[in-house]
Amino acid sequence: MAAIQILPGIYSVGAVDWKIRNFHGHTYTTSRGSSYNSYLIIDEKITLVDAVYGPFAQELIDNIRQIVPLDKIDYIIANHVETDHTGALPILMPLCPKAKIFGTLKCQEGLFRHYYKHWNFQVVKTGDILELGKRTLTFIEAPMIHWPDSMFTYCPQDALLMPNDAFGQHYAANEQFDDQVDAGVLMEEAEKYYANILWPLGGVILKKIQDLQKLNLPLKMIAPSHGIIWRQDPNKIINAYLSWAKGEVKEKVVIVYETMWGATKKMAEKIAEGLSGAGMEVKIYDIGQSDRTEVITQMLTAKGFLFGSSTHDNDMLPNIAAFLEIVKGVRPKGRKIGFFGSYGWAGGAVAEMQETLKDCGAEFMAEAIAFKYLPDESEFMQCLEFGKSFTKFLK
Repeated sequence: MAAIQILPGIYSVGAVDWKIRNFHGHTYTTSRGSSYNSYLIIDEKITLVDAVYGPFAQELIDNIRQIVPLDKIDYIIANHVETDHTGALPILMPLCPKAKIFGTLKCQEGLFRHYYKHWNFQVVKTGDILELGKRTLTFIEAPMIHWPDSMFTYCPQDALLMPNDAFGQHYAANEQFDDQVDAGVLMEEAEKYYANILWPLGGVILKKIQDLQKLNLPLKMIAPSHGIIWRQDPNKIINAYLSWAKGEVKEKVVIVYETMWGATKKMAEKIAEGLSGAGMEVKIYDIGQSDRTEVITQMLTAKGFLFGSSTHDNDMLPNIAAFLEIVKGVRPKGRKIGFFGSYGWAGGAVAEMQETLKDCGAEFMAEAIAFKYLPDESEFMQCLEFGKSFTKFLK
């Protein structure tokens, strides 16, 4: 990707990663690729806001050189220490001999532990202002959105917010702006990003957005460090974040199961029939065959979840076990959960699923169902009724 001017004197100089299909240690699938966005501000003090992932360092360097020699860079803003935004620094810094890095205290600590370099670093806090010439940059600490070191950078002269990982998406495109891409796809990727990376931090995110709203900052553009820049209506993504952070949900239930010989699958389908008959939207996933990233995304706006598993060695099956660890991590407070399963000579899966999620913050339906081998006709009717009962439990 070549350098592209996004505002007078401000350029996008990052890199598009068309090939990436897994992120965060294979916990997040990126079917549409991603980007590592970096922004170059040309003023009396030339400033780079965020870098890129290490393997894309040369692309960043080439893009900057289209605009200015690297040794002219005065300041580098590190909004977040994670390597997809700082991995290029060990290659970049020797080419920018006078550059000073600005970031939070946690960022300073994190950069050293990542790269063990003694770079010229200045710690900044919320409200600190950096003079560039005609422009200024204001820093806003945003700890745990999504690391302790995170911060936002705001340019009041352009009403431009550069919030690093907040408001981003894993979305590779030649286009830069929200009004240049499919709005439905963009919001789909934004929701996926929130659900799989930021969901556990909803309380922190809600407070930070409310704090920003109290500052009453003019906002014409949000330029995140992954994906597309919001310029048509920046409030669209802010309002979406507010909704997700508040835990607003739809009349929807997500059923996630793993089956050995098909009995649990049949139970899931009959339970779904009961839910649908009671007016619920239902999504069903065999977690052994499904993309976990997509499942978590569907769960973000669901009122309730139902988890099912066959029993093996008195325990749940391995794919559902791994998935429930992810569910436990997102801490789905305010949601309601039910459990079901099948077994051969001994049960155990339902109890193990309940044990795994007991401290996740959700409310369990008291009734759970488990049947031996393939349920008979009367037991399938109980599955149907279980779906109806779960709908009543949600309401």
